Amino acid sequence: MIVTLVLNNAQVFRSGVFSRNDVSVSLGGGVSRAVSPVCVDASSFVVLPGFVDVHVHLREPGFSYKETIRSGSLAAAHGGYTTVCAMPNLNPVPDSMEHLQPELDAIRRDAVIRVLPYGAITEGEKGEKLADLDAMAPYVVAFSDDGKGVQDREMMRVAMLKAKQLGRLIVAHCEDNSLLHGGYIHDGAYARTHGHRGICSESEWRPIQRDLELVRETGCGYHVCHISTKESVDLIRKAKAEGLDVTCETGPHYLLLDDSCLQEDGCFKMNPPLRDKADREALLEGLADGTIDMIATDHAPHSAEEKGRGLEKSAMGIVGLETAFPLLYTELVEPGVISMERLMELLHDAPCRRFNIPTDTGFTVFDLNDTYRIDPADFLSMGKATPFTGWEVQGRCLLTAAGETAVWYDADRLLKGE
Repeated sequence: MIVTLVLNNAQVFRSGVFSRNDVSVSLGGGVSRAVSPVCVDASSFVVLPGFVDVHVHLREPGFSYKETIRSGSLAAAHGGYTTVCAMPNLNPVPDSMEHLQPELDAIRRDAVIRVLPYGAITEGEKGEKLADLDAMAPYVVAFSDDGKGVQDREMMRVAMLKAKQLGRLIVAHCEDNSLLHGGYIHDGAYARTHGHRGICSESEWRPIQRDLELVRETGCGYHVCHISTKESVDLIRKAKAEGLDVTCETGPHYLLLDDSCLQEDGCFKMNPPLRDKADREALLEGLADGTIDMIATDHAPHSAEEKGRGLEKSAMGIVGLETAFPLLYTELVEPGVISMERLMELLHDAPCRRFNIPTDTGFTVFDLNDTYRIDPADFLSMGKATPFTGWEVQGRCLLTAAGETAVWYDADRLLKGE
């Protein structure tokens, strides 16, 4: 049964402002009502443009025990996202049309929202030979070796020249392997106090510095993944002032946590790691002054066993699609750190603009008055590892629609009292 739901008198955010409007959306089965349409008093709800995340790991093909296109896209819808860009650290790595096709087939078959795949920069993400960028360009959103940094300067230069020719961005995971020394958390006070091996900030900002020199030489469009250090912010700020074609993202966890928050728990382990307070403050400044263009979750699900080995031995990565908006709204918008308009720029407008994604990404409905505690048991993602368990947040997703059709909704809360 198809039911039309009418949200009466909702606050609709469009073109930077809220206005009161009625919004209609089609629901699929699961609503035991014979009468259509169903009208709901939505005066306490906000309707926002569907969020866009340019950095997620959906794990299929190759690692479907961690996540699938189906579960990951449902988790995205549960968090208000209607478009996500899927990173290429898969098996097979999408470095040719032959290797990209299984992912395209899975997306076509199972995705409930728009999923845009990345193509790898190098074959197998090994950094040794350029992937078949020409063949993949029409089918991918950009090129990245995310999960690994391109270590060779000349390889990155050649990749930038080819990407520029093809009109695609290079999206860089910036990590200098020669500076890691077996580290797995930030090389700061917590690491020293607790006997952990640290990852220095230079391992991130040094490759950014190298790549910005190459951008200056090649004119390639360049986007930096998950920046976490104050030096990275400063380098990108100066590059933008110079007029280089560069953008960047950071994640909610780098804005809201630092290494003073660490616990002996794999849920606090990710790459790059949580840095120190000065880095977090620099990221917030970069968010305020426009140096940081967008917020991406780096949603990186793993099995419970892989995340249950403590800080040293757990796999790197946390999930984030289902917690990003409520955390950012509660911790940044409500206290006045940024405006709702700025948050929508970070979660929708800027990703669409930079990655050439249609701005009509569907919409999502939130009850901003609903306060609750984050519980991984509520996640639709197969991954449950988050450092935000137990955090009290404001803003619950009630419905997410692709076009005018709901792809996920909470019938009980939407129709409460009707």
